[in-house]
Amino acid sequence: MDAPKISDPEDDAERDAPSQWERDGGPEPSTGNNSILDFRSRASSDVDDNNGAGGPLPVWLQESSKSFHWRWVPYRLRHFARAVAAWTKGPDPPQIQKITPFFPSVQEAPVRCRPFDNAYQAFRCPANCKSVHVTTPHAVGGKDINWRPFVIGGPTEETAIQSTSSYIYRADSFVCQAAIHAGVVSNEKGGCGVVALTGTHTNFTSTHRNGIRSISFDASFPKSFAFLSNISSSCIKDLRWPLLAITVIFTTLLSLCTASPLVFFPTVFTMLFFHVGLVSDPPTTNDYASLSSIIIGRFLPAAFVAAVFYRYTVKLQQQDLNAYIERTILWLGGAWIGSLNNYTFDFIPIQRLTPADLRAQPGARLALVIIVVSLFMIALGQVWYLRLEGRLPKYLGIYAIFVTFLIVCVIIPSLNLRIHHYFLALLLLPGTRIQTRPSLLYQGILVGLFINGAARWGFDSILQTTSELRGPDGPLHSSLPNITSIVPTISNITFEWALPPLKKGYDGISVLVNDVERWRWFTGEGQPQKTFERQDQGGVEYFRFAYMRGSGAADFTEAGTWDSSGGWFGGKDLGGKG
Repeated sequence: MDAPKISDPEDDAERDAPSQWERDGGPEPSTGNNSILDFRSRASSDVDDNNGAGGPLPVWLQESSKSFHWRWVPYRLRHFARAVAAWTKGPDPPQIQKITPFFPSVQEAPVRCRPFDNAYQAFRCPANCKSVHVTTPHAVGGKDINWRPFVIGGPTEETAIQSTSSYIYRADSFVCQAAIHAGVVSNEKGGCGVVALTGTHTNFTSTHRNGIRSISFDASFPKSFAFLSNISSSCIKDLRWPLLAITVIFTTLLSLCTASPLVFFPTVFTMLFFHVGLVSDPPTTNDYASLSSIIIGRFLPAAFVAAVFYRYTVKLQQQDLNAYIERTILWLGGAWIGSLNNYTFDFIPIQRLTPADLRAQPGARLALVIIVVSLFMIALGQVWYLRLEGRLPKYLGIYAIFVTFLIVCVIIPSLNLRIHHYFLALLLLPGTRIQTRPSLLYQGILVGLFINGAARWGFDSILQTTSELRGPDGPLHSSLPNITSIVPTISNITFEWALPPLKKGYDGISVLVNDVERWRWFTGEGQPQKTFERQDQGGVEYFRFAYMRGSGAADFTEAGTWDSSGGWFGGKDLGGKG
Protein backbone atom coordinates (compact mmCIF):
# COMPACT_ATOMS: atom_id res chain seq x y z
CA MET A 1 0.00 0.00 0.00
CA ASP A 2 1.41 3.28 -1.07
CA ALA A 3 2.14 5.90 1.52
CA PRO A 4 0.07 9.11 1.32
CA LYS A 5 1.64 11.80 -0.86
CA ILE A 6 2.70 14.89 1.02
CA SER A 7 2.01 18.09 -0.92
CA ASP A 8 4.85 20.56 -1.38
CA PRO A 9 3.71 24.10 -0.37
CA GLU A 10 5.70 25.65 -3.21
CA ASP A 11 4.01 23.35 -5.72
CA ASP A 12 0.64 24.27 -4.29
CA ALA A 13 1.35 27.98 -4.62
CA GLU A 14 2.58 27.53 -8.19
CA ARG A 15 -0.45 25.42 -9.04
CA ASP A 16 -2.84 28.01 -7.61
CA ALA A 17 -1.16 30.94 -9.40
CA PRO A 18 -2.95 32.29 -12.54
CA SER A 19 -1.78 30.72 -15.76
CA GLN A 20 -0.32 32.59 -18.75
CA TRP A 21 -3.71 32.28 -20.48
CA GLU A 22 -5.44 33.85 -17.52
CA ARG A 23 -2.89 36.68 -17.30
CA ASP A 24 -3.38 37.45 -20.99
CA GLY A 25 -7.13 37.52 -20.65
CA GLY A 26 -7.56 34.16 -22.45
CA PRO A 27 -10.37 31.67 -21.91
CA GLU A 28 -10.96 30.12 -18.52
CA PRO A 29 -9.65 26.55 -18.18
CA SER A 30 -12.23 23.80 -18.28
CA THR A 31 -13.18 22.00 -15.05
CA GLY A 32 -12.50 18.57 -16.47
CA ASN A 33 -8.84 17.80 -16.91
CA ASN A 34 -6.44 20.51 -15.73
CA SER A 35 -3.21 18.56 -16.17
CA ILE A 36 -2.41 20.11 -19.53
CA LEU A 37 -2.97 23.61 -18.20
CA ASP A 38 -0.87 22.82 -15.16
CA PHE A 39 1.89 21.65 -17.43
CA ARG A 40 1.67 24.86 -19.50
CA SER A 41 1.73 27.02 -16.39
CA ARG A 42 4.69 25.21 -14.97
CA ALA A 43 6.53 25.13 -18.25
CA SER A 44 5.97 28.86 -18.72
CA SER A 45 7.15 29.51 -15.18
CA ASP A 46 10.23 27.40 -15.76
CA VAL A 47 11.07 29.34 -18.89
CA ASP A 48 10.57 32.67 -17.08
CA ASP A 49 12.63 31.55 -14.09
CA ASN A 50 15.47 30.22 -16.17
CA ASN A 51 15.49 33.10 -18.74
CA GLY A 52 14.54 30.69 -21.48
CA ALA A 53 17.01 28.00 -20.41
CA GLY A 54 14.35 25.34 -20.79
CA GLY A 55 13.93 26.19 -24.50
CA PRO A 56 11.33 28.39 -26.24
CA LEU A 57 7.70 27.44 -26.07
CA PRO A 58 5.55 27.33 -29.18
CA VAL A 59 3.99 30.65 -30.08
CA TRP A 60 0.47 29.32 -29.51
CA LEU A 61 1.45 28.67 -25.89
CA GLN A 62 2.97 32.13 -25.34
CA GLU A 63 0.00 34.25 -26.55
CA SER A 64 -3.58 34.63 -25.52
CA SER A 65 -6.58 33.66 -27.59
CA LYS A 66 -7.14 37.31 -28.48
CA SER A 67 -4.26 37.26 -30.95
CA PHE A 68 -5.03 33.95 -32.63
CA HIS A 69 -6.63 35.69 -35.63
CA TRP A 70 -3.32 37.58 -36.18
CA ARG A 71 -1.31 34.35 -36.20
CA TRP A 72 -0.28 34.93 -39.81
CA VAL A 73 1.76 37.96 -38.63
CA PRO A 74 5.24 37.08 -37.26
CA TYR A 75 5.30 36.96 -33.51
CA ARG A 76 8.02 39.57 -33.04
CA LEU A 77 6.11 42.02 -35.23
CA ARG A 78 2.94 41.41 -33.23
CA HIS A 79 4.81 41.91 -30.01
CA PHE A 80 6.30 45.18 -31.29
CA ALA A 81 2.88 46.41 -32.50
CA ARG A 82 1.33 45.69 -29.10
CA ALA A 83 4.15 47.56 -27.40
CA VAL A 84 3.70 50.55 -29.70
CA ALA A 85 -0.07 50.55 -29.11
CA ALA A 86 0.42 50.43 -25.37
CA TRP A 87 2.95 53.28 -25.57
CA THR A 88 0.70 55.51 -27.65
CA LYS A 89 -2.11 55.23 -25.11
CA GLY A 90 0.09 57.08 -22.65
CA PRO A 91 0.26 56.76 -18.90
CA ASP A 92 -2.70 55.80 -16.76
CA PRO A 93 -3.88 58.12 -15.35
CA PRO A 94 -3.08 60.75 -18.02
CA GLN A 95 -0.63 63.49 -17.10
CA ILE A 96 -2.18 66.78 -18.21
CA GLN A 97 0.47 69.28 -19.35
CA LYS A 98 0.21 72.91 -18.31
CA ILE A 99 2.82 75.62 -18.41
CA THR A 100 3.64 77.15 -15.07
CA PRO A 101 5.05 80.56 -15.93
CA PHE A 102 8.38 81.75 -14.67
CA PHE A 103 7.91 84.94 -12.65
CA PRO A 104 4.09 84.71 -12.71
CA SER A 105 3.63 88.11 -11.12
CA VAL A 106 5.27 89.66 -14.19
CA GLN A 107 3.87 87.45 -16.94
CA GLU A 108 0.25 87.55 -15.74
CA ALA A 109 0.17 91.34 -15.44
CA PRO A 110 -1.02 92.03 -19.04
CA VAL A 111 -3.99 89.71 -18.54
CA ARG A 112 -5.09 91.49 -15.41
CA CYS A 113 -4.60 94.91 -16.97
CA ARG A 114 -6.34 94.22 -20.31
CA PRO A 115 -9.56 96.25 -20.74
CA PHE A 116 -12.64 94.08 -20.57
CA ASP A 117 -14.98 96.24 -22.65
CA ASN A 118 -12.74 96.94 -25.65
CA ALA A 119 -11.41 94.66 -28.36
CA TYR A 120 -8.83 95.59 -30.96
CA GLN A 121 -8.30 94.25 -34.44
CA ALA A 122 -5.69 95.16 -37.03
CA PHE A 123 -6.85 95.41 -40.64
CA ARG A 124 -5.41 95.95 -44.09
CA CYS A 125 -7.33 97.54 -46.97
CA PRO A 126 -6.48 97.24 -50.67
CA ALA A 127 -6.82 100.17 -53.03
CA ASN A 128 -10.13 101.23 -54.60
CA CYS A 129 -12.40 100.14 -51.74
CA LYS A 130 -14.53 103.25 -52.20
CA SER A 131 -16.17 101.77 -55.30
CA VAL A 132 -17.76 98.88 -53.37
CA HIS A 133 -21.53 99.30 -53.02
CA VAL A 134 -24.26 97.34 -51.30
CA THR A 135 -26.40 95.82 -54.05
CA THR A 136 -29.39 94.74 -51.97
CA PRO A 137 -31.50 96.88 -49.59
CA HIS A 138 -30.05 97.23 -46.09
CA ALA A 139 -32.17 98.65 -43.27
CA VAL A 140 -30.77 101.66 -41.43
CA GLY A 141 -33.46 103.02 -39.12
CA GLY A 142 -36.29 104.27 -41.28
CA LYS A 143 -34.26 104.09 -44.51
CA ASP A 144 -33.39 101.29 -46.93
CA ILE A 145 -29.84 101.78 -48.23
CA ASN A 146 -28.89 100.40 -51.65
CA TRP A 147 -26.33 101.05 -54.41
CA ARG A 148 -23.96 103.16 -52.37
CA PRO A 149 -21.05 102.79 -49.89
CA PHE A 150 -22.17 101.44 -46.53
CA VAL A 151 -20.69 103.70 -43.84
CA ILE A 152 -22.84 104.72 -40.87
CA GLY A 153 -21.66 107.52 -38.60
CA GLY A 154 -18.32 109.26 -38.40
CA PRO A 155 -17.05 112.51 -36.92
CA THR A 156 -19.38 115.33 -36.03
CA GLU A 157 -18.49 118.97 -36.52
CA GLU A 158 -17.16 119.02 -32.96
CA THR A 159 -15.06 115.83 -33.27
CA ALA A 160 -13.81 116.39 -36.84
CA ILE A 161 -10.75 118.26 -35.56
CA GLN A 162 -9.97 115.64 -32.92
CA SER A 163 -8.15 112.32 -33.28
CA THR A 164 -9.70 109.41 -35.19
CA SER A 165 -10.38 107.59 -31.93
CA SER A 166 -13.36 109.92 -31.48
CA TYR A 167 -14.85 109.04 -34.90
CA ILE A 168 -17.54 106.52 -34.02
CA TYR A 169 -19.03 104.22 -36.71
CA ARG A 170 -21.80 101.66 -36.46
CA ALA A 171 -20.37 98.15 -36.21
CA ASP A 172 -21.94 96.87 -39.45
CA SER A 173 -20.27 99.59 -41.55
CA PHE A 174 -17.71 98.48 -44.14
CA VAL A 175 -14.43 98.83 -42.26
CA CYS A 176 -12.24 99.85 -45.20
CA GLN A 177 -14.76 102.43 -46.44
CA ALA A 178 -15.07 103.80 -42.91
CA ALA A 179 -11.27 103.99 -42.73
CA ILE A 180 -11.23 106.01 -45.98
CA HIS A 181 -14.00 108.24 -44.60
CA ALA A 182 -12.00 108.79 -41.40
CA GLY A 183 -8.78 109.44 -43.31
CA VAL A 184 -6.95 106.48 -41.81
CA VAL A 185 -6.19 104.98 -45.24
CA SER A 186 -6.42 106.34 -48.78
CA ASN A 187 -8.57 104.96 -51.56
CA GLU A 188 -5.71 105.17 -54.06
CA LYS A 189 -3.12 103.18 -52.10
CA GLY A 190 -5.05 101.40 -49.37
CA GLY A 191 -3.32 100.96 -46.03
CA CYS A 192 -3.45 99.47 -42.56
CA GLY A 193 -4.84 100.46 -39.19
CA VAL A 194 -6.25 99.23 -35.91
CA VAL A 195 -9.95 99.28 -35.11
CA ALA A 196 -11.36 99.25 -31.56
CA LEU A 197 -14.85 98.07 -30.62
CA THR A 198 -16.43 100.73 -28.43
CA GLY A 199 -19.72 99.12 -27.39
CA THR A 200 -23.18 100.71 -27.49
CA HIS A 201 -23.44 104.14 -29.11
CA THR A 202 -26.32 106.48 -29.89
CA ASN A 203 -26.87 109.00 -32.67
CA PHE A 204 -24.55 108.35 -35.61
CA THR A 205 -24.20 111.46 -37.76
CA SER A 206 -23.89 111.83 -41.53
CA THR A 207 -20.85 113.62 -42.96
CA HIS A 208 -19.13 113.84 -46.33
CA ARG A 209 -15.41 113.14 -46.13
CA ASN A 210 -12.83 111.90 -48.63
CA GLY A 211 -15.41 111.21 -51.32
CA ILE A 212 -17.79 109.15 -49.16
CA ARG A 213 -21.10 110.36 -47.73
CA SER A 214 -21.83 108.47 -44.52
CA ILE A 215 -25.33 107.50 -43.39
CA SER A 216 -27.05 108.92 -40.32
CA PHE A 217 -28.74 106.81 -37.64
CA ASP A 218 -30.41 108.61 -34.74
CA ALA A 219 -30.99 105.61 -32.45
CA SER A 220 -28.79 103.32 -30.35
CA PHE A 221 -26.86 100.36 -31.72
CA PRO A 222 -25.30 97.66 -29.51
CA LYS A 223 -21.86 97.77 -31.15
CA SER A 224 -19.70 100.45 -32.71
CA PHE A 225 -16.06 100.98 -33.53
CA ALA A 226 -13.42 103.67 -33.86
CA PHE A 227 -9.91 103.82 -35.30
CA LEU A 228 -6.94 104.08 -32.99
CA SER A 229 -4.66 107.00 -33.76
CA ASN A 230 -0.91 107.40 -33.31
CA ILE A 231 -0.25 103.71 -33.81
CA SER A 232 2.58 102.86 -36.17
CA SER A 233 2.74 99.42 -37.76
CA SER A 234 4.45 97.87 -40.72
CA CYS A 235 2.03 97.44 -43.58
CA ILE A 236 2.54 95.76 -46.92
CA LYS A 237 1.77 98.39 -49.51
CA ASP A 238 -0.71 97.77 -52.29
CA LEU A 239 1.52 97.11 -55.30
CA ARG A 240 -1.13 97.31 -58.01
CA TRP A 241 0.14 100.60 -59.44
CA PRO A 242 3.86 99.68 -59.61
CA LEU A 243 2.95 96.28 -61.04
CA LEU A 244 0.58 97.92 -63.51
CA ALA A 245 3.44 100.11 -64.79
CA ILE A 246 5.73 97.09 -65.18
CA THR A 247 3.11 95.05 -67.04
CA VAL A 248 2.10 97.94 -69.31
CA ILE A 249 5.74 98.58 -70.25
CA PHE A 250 6.38 94.90 -71.00
CA THR A 251 3.24 94.43 -73.12
CA THR A 252 3.95 97.68 -74.97
CA LEU A 253 7.46 96.57 -75.89
CA LEU A 254 6.12 93.18 -76.92
CA SER A 255 3.48 94.78 -79.16
CA LEU A 256 6.01 97.07 -80.82
CA CYS A 257 8.62 94.39 -81.39
CA THR A 258 6.54 91.32 -82.28
CA ALA A 259 5.11 90.70 -85.74
CA SER A 260 3.62 87.23 -85.19
CA PRO A 261 0.04 87.18 -83.80
CA LEU A 262 0.79 83.71 -82.41
CA VAL A 263 3.43 85.22 -80.13
CA PHE A 264 1.68 88.52 -79.43
CA PHE A 265 -1.82 87.38 -78.46
CA PRO A 266 -1.12 84.42 -76.09
CA THR A 267 1.56 86.40 -74.24
CA VAL A 268 -0.59 89.50 -73.81
CA PHE A 269 -3.65 87.44 -72.88
CA THR A 270 -1.76 85.51 -70.19
CA MET A 271 -0.16 88.59 -68.67
CA LEU A 272 -3.41 90.55 -68.56
CA PHE A 273 -5.32 87.60 -67.11
CA PHE A 274 -2.94 87.09 -64.20
CA HIS A 275 -2.57 90.83 -63.66
CA VAL A 276 -6.33 91.21 -63.30
CA GLY A 277 -6.75 88.06 -61.19
CA LEU A 278 -3.83 88.65 -58.85
CA VAL A 279 -3.35 92.42 -58.79
CA SER A 280 -5.89 94.87 -60.19
CA ASP A 281 -9.25 93.14 -59.52
CA PRO A 282 -8.69 89.88 -57.60
CA PRO A 283 -11.52 87.69 -56.27
CA THR A 284 -12.26 88.04 -52.57
CA THR A 285 -10.09 85.57 -50.63
CA ASN A 286 -8.23 85.41 -47.33
CA ASP A 287 -4.73 84.56 -48.55
CA TYR A 288 -2.60 84.45 -51.68
CA ALA A 289 -2.50 80.65 -51.77
CA SER A 290 -6.28 80.49 -52.15
CA LEU A 291 -6.20 83.35 -54.64
CA SER A 292 -3.58 81.61 -56.76
CA SER A 293 -5.60 78.39 -56.73
CA ILE A 294 -8.73 80.22 -57.91
CA ILE A 295 -6.96 82.11 -60.70
CA ILE A 296 -5.14 79.04 -62.02
CA GLY A 297 -8.42 77.13 -62.02
CA ARG A 298 -10.11 79.89 -64.02
CA PHE A 299 -7.20 80.39 -66.41
CA LEU A 300 -7.34 76.93 -67.99
CA PRO A 301 -10.91 77.17 -69.40
CA ALA A 302 -10.35 80.84 -70.24
CA ALA A 303 -7.25 79.93 -72.25
CA PHE A 304 -9.22 77.33 -74.20
CA VAL A 305 -11.94 79.86 -75.06
CA ALA A 306 -9.26 82.40 -75.98
CA ALA A 307 -7.67 79.88 -78.35
CA VAL A 308 -11.01 79.49 -80.12
CA PHE A 309 -11.70 83.19 -80.64
CA TYR A 310 -8.03 83.73 -81.55
CA ARG A 311 -8.38 81.19 -84.33
CA TYR A 312 -11.59 82.68 -85.74
CA THR A 313 -11.29 86.39 -84.90
CA VAL A 314 -7.98 87.76 -83.62
CA LYS A 315 -5.71 85.87 -86.00
CA LEU A 316 -7.81 86.82 -89.02
CA GLN A 317 -7.74 90.49 -88.04
CA GLN A 318 -4.03 90.76 -87.26
CA GLN A 319 -2.70 88.61 -90.08
CA ASP A 320 -0.30 90.66 -92.25
CA LEU A 321 -0.72 93.65 -89.92
CA ASN A 322 2.40 95.78 -89.88
CA ALA A 323 1.05 98.92 -88.18
CA TYR A 324 2.58 98.00 -84.84
CA ILE A 325 2.32 101.44 -83.27
CA GLU A 326 -1.37 101.64 -84.11
CA ARG A 327 -1.90 98.09 -82.84
CA THR A 328 -0.20 99.07 -79.60
CA ILE A 329 -2.31 102.19 -79.14
CA LEU A 330 -5.66 100.83 -80.33
CA TRP A 331 -5.71 97.08 -79.69
CA LEU A 332 -3.42 96.86 -76.66
CA GLY A 333 -4.75 100.11 -75.21
CA GLY A 334 -8.30 98.86 -75.66
CA ALA A 335 -7.39 95.55 -74.00
CA TRP A 336 -6.06 97.42 -70.96
CA ILE A 337 -9.21 99.57 -70.86
CA GLY A 338 -11.40 96.47 -70.84
CA SER A 339 -9.22 94.57 -68.36
CA LEU A 340 -9.28 97.46 -65.89
CA ASN A 341 -13.05 97.57 -66.11
CA ASN A 342 -13.33 98.15 -62.36
CA TYR A 343 -11.62 101.53 -62.93
CA THR A 344 -12.36 102.55 -66.51
CA PHE A 345 -16.10 101.79 -66.57
CA ASP A 346 -16.78 102.22 -62.87
CA PHE A 347 -18.67 105.47 -63.50
CA ILE A 348 -21.41 103.61 -65.44
CA PRO A 349 -24.28 103.00 -62.97
CA ILE A 350 -24.93 99.44 -64.09
CA GLN A 351 -23.75 96.48 -62.05
CA ARG A 352 -25.90 93.69 -63.48
CA LEU A 353 -28.12 93.56 -66.55
CA THR A 354 -31.22 92.29 -64.75
CA PRO A 355 -34.62 94.02 -64.71
CA ALA A 356 -34.68 94.33 -60.91
CA ASP A 357 -31.24 95.93 -60.75
CA LEU A 358 -31.98 98.30 -63.62
CA ARG A 359 -35.09 99.50 -61.78
CA ALA A 360 -33.35 99.83 -58.41
CA GLN A 361 -30.07 101.49 -59.40
CA PRO A 362 -30.32 105.25 -60.01
CA GLY A 363 -29.43 106.20 -63.57
CA ALA A 364 -29.16 102.61 -64.76
CA ARG A 365 -31.94 102.75 -67.35
CA LEU A 366 -30.61 105.95 -68.92
CA ALA A 367 -27.11 104.47 -69.04
CA LEU A 368 -28.48 101.32 -70.68
CA VAL A 369 -30.20 103.38 -73.36
CA ILE A 370 -26.96 105.24 -74.09
CA ILE A 371 -25.02 101.96 -74.28
CA VAL A 372 -27.57 100.34 -76.61
CA VAL A 373 -27.59 103.36 -78.95
CA SER A 374 -23.77 103.43 -78.98
CA LEU A 375 -23.57 99.71 -79.78
CA PHE A 376 -26.12 100.16 -82.57
CA MET A 377 -24.05 102.93 -84.16
CA ILE A 378 -20.89 100.84 -83.85
CA ALA A 379 -22.68 97.85 -85.38
CA LEU A 380 -23.73 99.94 -88.40
CA GLY A 381 -20.09 100.84 -89.02
CA GLN A 382 -18.99 97.21 -88.75
CA VAL A 383 -21.78 96.12 -91.08
CA TRP A 384 -20.55 98.59 -93.67
CA TYR A 385 -16.99 97.26 -93.60
CA LEU A 386 -18.17 93.64 -93.63
CA ARG A 387 -20.26 94.42 -96.71
CA LEU A 388 -17.24 95.98 -98.39
CA GLU A 389 -15.27 92.75 -97.83
CA GLY A 390 -18.17 90.61 -99.04
CA ARG A 391 -18.55 88.91 -95.64
CA LEU A 392 -21.86 90.43 -94.57
CA PRO A 393 -24.16 87.49 -95.48
CA LYS A 394 -21.96 85.06 -93.52
CA TYR A 395 -21.90 87.22 -90.42
CA LEU A 396 -25.61 87.99 -90.63
CA GLY A 397 -26.16 84.23 -90.44
CA ILE A 398 -23.83 83.95 -87.44
CA TYR A 399 -25.64 86.68 -85.52
CA ALA A 400 -29.03 85.25 -86.49
CA ILE A 401 -27.94 82.08 -84.66
CA PHE A 402 -26.84 84.19 -81.67
CA VAL A 403 -30.18 86.03 -81.52
CA THR A 404 -32.13 82.78 -81.79
CA PHE A 405 -30.08 81.32 -78.94
CA LEU A 406 -30.77 84.35 -76.73
CA ILE A 407 -34.51 84.18 -77.46
CA VAL A 408 -34.57 80.52 -76.47
CA CYS A 409 -32.74 81.37 -73.22
CA VAL A 410 -35.26 84.12 -72.43
CA ILE A 411 -38.33 81.90 -72.84
CA ILE A 412 -37.01 79.00 -70.73
CA PRO A 413 -39.28 78.89 -67.65
CA SER A 414 -37.93 79.33 -64.09
CA LEU A 415 -34.59 80.64 -65.39
CA ASN A 416 -33.37 84.17 -66.04
CA LEU A 417 -30.92 85.26 -68.72
CA ARG A 418 -27.94 87.16 -67.31
CA ILE A 419 -25.39 88.74 -69.63
CA HIS A 420 -21.96 88.51 -68.00
CA HIS A 421 -18.82 90.38 -69.07
CA TYR A 422 -17.27 87.35 -70.71
CA PHE A 423 -20.49 86.40 -72.52
CA LEU A 424 -21.04 89.90 -73.91
CA ALA A 425 -17.47 89.87 -75.27
CA LEU A 426 -17.97 86.47 -76.90
CA LEU A 427 -21.16 87.68 -78.58
CA LEU A 428 -19.56 90.77 -80.09
CA LEU A 429 -16.05 89.55 -80.93
CA PRO A 430 -16.93 87.91 -84.29
CA GLY A 431 -17.99 91.28 -85.66
CA THR A 432 -14.47 92.68 -85.13
CA ARG A 433 -12.77 90.27 -87.55
CA ILE A 434 -12.01 92.96 -90.18
CA GLN A 435 -8.71 94.82 -90.10
CA THR A 436 -9.69 98.45 -89.56
CA ARG A 437 -8.64 100.92 -86.93
CA PRO A 438 -12.07 100.96 -85.21
CA SER A 439 -12.06 97.14 -85.18
CA LEU A 440 -8.64 97.11 -83.53
CA LEU A 441 -10.00 99.25 -80.70
CA TYR A 442 -13.30 97.33 -80.38
CA GLN A 443 -11.59 93.94 -80.37
CA GLY A 444 -9.06 95.03 -77.76
CA ILE A 445 -11.78 96.32 -75.44
CA LEU A 446 -13.83 93.11 -75.86
CA VAL A 447 -10.84 90.88 -75.17
CA GLY A 448 -10.14 92.95 -72.05
CA LEU A 449 -13.76 92.60 -70.90
CA PHE A 450 -13.55 88.85 -71.38
CA ILE A 451 -10.35 88.73 -69.33
CA ASN A 452 -11.83 90.85 -66.52
CA GLY A 453 -15.03 88.82 -66.35
CA ALA A 454 -13.34 85.42 -66.43
CA ALA A 455 -10.54 86.31 -63.99
CA ARG A 456 -12.66 88.25 -61.48
CA TRP A 457 -15.93 86.34 -61.51
CA GLY A 458 -15.32 83.10 -63.37
CA PHE A 459 -17.66 81.47 -65.85
CA ASP A 460 -20.96 81.92 -64.07
CA SER A 461 -23.98 80.49 -65.82
CA ILE A 462 -25.87 82.79 -68.19
CA LEU A 463 -29.10 81.11 -67.00
CA GLN A 464 -29.73 81.59 -63.30
CA THR A 465 -32.64 81.00 -60.97
CA THR A 466 -34.41 83.84 -59.24
CA SER A 467 -32.83 82.94 -55.90
CA GLU A 468 -29.34 83.02 -57.46
CA LEU A 469 -29.97 86.48 -58.89
CA ARG A 470 -31.44 87.68 -55.61
CA GLY A 471 -28.48 86.60 -53.51
CA PRO A 472 -28.48 85.84 -49.78
CA ASP A 473 -29.71 89.31 -48.72
CA GLY A 474 -32.10 90.19 -51.53
CA PRO A 475 -35.85 90.72 -51.04
CA LEU A 476 -38.05 87.62 -51.25
CA HIS A 477 -41.27 89.54 -52.06
CA SER A 478 -42.95 87.49 -49.38
CA SER A 479 -46.05 88.12 -47.27
CA LEU A 480 -45.75 90.58 -44.39
CA PRO A 481 -47.10 90.23 -40.84
CA ASN A 482 -50.42 91.79 -39.95
CA ILE A 483 -49.89 93.92 -36.82
CA THR A 484 -53.40 94.30 -35.41
CA SER A 485 -52.70 96.52 -32.40
CA ILE A 486 -49.98 99.00 -31.35
CA VAL A 487 -50.15 100.55 -27.88
CA PRO A 488 -47.25 102.99 -27.29
CA THR A 489 -46.43 104.80 -24.06
CA ILE A 490 -43.36 106.77 -23.02
CA SER A 491 -41.71 103.79 -21.26
CA ASN A 492 -42.94 100.77 -23.26
CA ILE A 493 -44.82 99.70 -26.37
CA THR A 494 -47.05 96.66 -26.95
CA PHE A 495 -47.68 94.93 -30.28
CA GLU A 496 -50.31 92.35 -31.18
CA TRP A 497 -50.46 90.49 -34.48
CA ALA A 498 -52.57 88.00 -36.38
CA LEU A 499 -51.44 84.39 -36.42
CA PRO A 500 -48.99 83.53 -39.23
CA PRO A 501 -50.57 81.77 -42.25
CA LEU A 502 -49.58 78.14 -41.74
CA LYS A 503 -50.75 77.27 -45.25
CA LYS A 504 -47.87 79.34 -46.62
CA GLY A 505 -45.39 77.64 -44.32
CA TYR A 506 -44.96 80.52 -41.85
CA ASP A 507 -44.82 79.54 -38.19
CA GLY A 508 -43.45 82.56 -36.32
CA ILE A 509 -42.64 86.26 -36.10
CA SER A 510 -39.24 87.98 -36.00
CA VAL A 511 -38.87 91.53 -34.61
CA LEU A 512 -36.02 93.93 -35.42
CA VAL A 513 -35.42 96.76 -32.98
CA ASN A 514 -32.98 99.37 -34.26
CA ASP A 515 -31.92 97.00 -37.06
CA VAL A 516 -31.03 94.17 -34.65
CA GLU A 517 -33.19 91.07 -34.16
CA ARG A 518 -34.42 91.32 -30.56
CA TRP A 519 -37.18 88.74 -30.32
CA ARG A 520 -38.81 85.72 -31.97
CA TRP A 521 -42.24 84.25 -31.42
CA PHE A 522 -43.52 80.92 -32.77
CA THR A 523 -47.05 79.59 -33.04
CA GLY A 524 -48.02 77.86 -29.80
CA GLU A 525 -45.73 79.96 -27.58
CA GLY A 526 -48.44 81.90 -25.79
CA GLN A 527 -50.42 84.91 -26.95
CA PRO A 528 -49.39 86.66 -30.19
CA GLN A 529 -48.23 89.83 -28.50
CA LYS A 530 -45.09 91.37 -27.03
CA THR A 531 -44.28 94.39 -24.85
CA PHE A 532 -40.90 96.10 -25.32
CA GLU A 533 -39.35 98.39 -22.75
CA ARG A 534 -37.50 101.45 -23.97
CA GLN A 535 -33.78 100.77 -24.18
CA ASP A 536 -32.55 104.32 -24.72
CA GLN A 537 -34.32 106.87 -22.56
CA GLY A 538 -35.02 109.97 -24.56
CA GLY A 539 -34.21 108.33 -27.93
CA VAL A 540 -36.18 106.88 -30.81
CA GLU A 541 -36.50 103.20 -31.64
CA TYR A 542 -37.31 101.55 -34.96
CA PHE A 543 -39.35 98.34 -35.30
CA ARG A 544 -39.64 95.97 -38.24
CA PHE A 545 -41.53 92.66 -38.40
CA ALA A 546 -41.21 89.57 -40.57
CA TYR A 547 -42.69 86.11 -40.78
CA MET A 548 -40.52 83.14 -39.78
CA ARG A 549 -40.28 79.85 -41.63
CA GLY A 550 -38.32 77.61 -39.30
CA SER A 551 -35.13 79.49 -38.41
CA GLY A 552 -35.20 81.78 -41.45
CA ALA A 553 -36.94 85.14 -41.71
CA ALA A 554 -38.89 86.39 -44.73
CA ASP A 555 -39.10 90.04 -45.81
CA PHE A 556 -39.34 92.65 -43.08
CA THR A 557 -41.88 95.44 -43.04
CA GLU A 558 -41.03 99.09 -43.38
CA ALA A 559 -39.75 100.60 -40.16
CA GLY A 560 -42.18 102.06 -37.68
CA THR A 561 -40.81 104.75 -35.34
CA TRP A 562 -41.45 104.95 -31.60
CA ASP A 563 -40.35 108.47 -30.69
CA SER A 564 -39.13 109.82 -27.37
CA SER A 565 -42.53 111.28 -26.46
CA GLY A 566 -44.29 107.93 -26.75
CA GLY A 567 -45.75 108.54 -30.20
CA TRP A 568 -45.81 106.08 -33.10
CA PHE A 569 -45.63 106.80 -36.79
CA GLY A 570 -44.50 105.15 -40.02
CA GLY A 571 -44.68 101.46 -40.84
CA LYS A 572 -47.24 101.82 -43.64
CA ASP A 573 -47.23 98.09 -44.44
CA LEU A 574 -47.63 96.81 -40.86
CA GLY A 575 -51.15 95.82 -41.78
CA GLY A 576 -49.70 92.98 -43.82
CA LYS A 577 -49.87 92.10 -47.49
CA GLY A 578 -49.83 89.11 -49.75
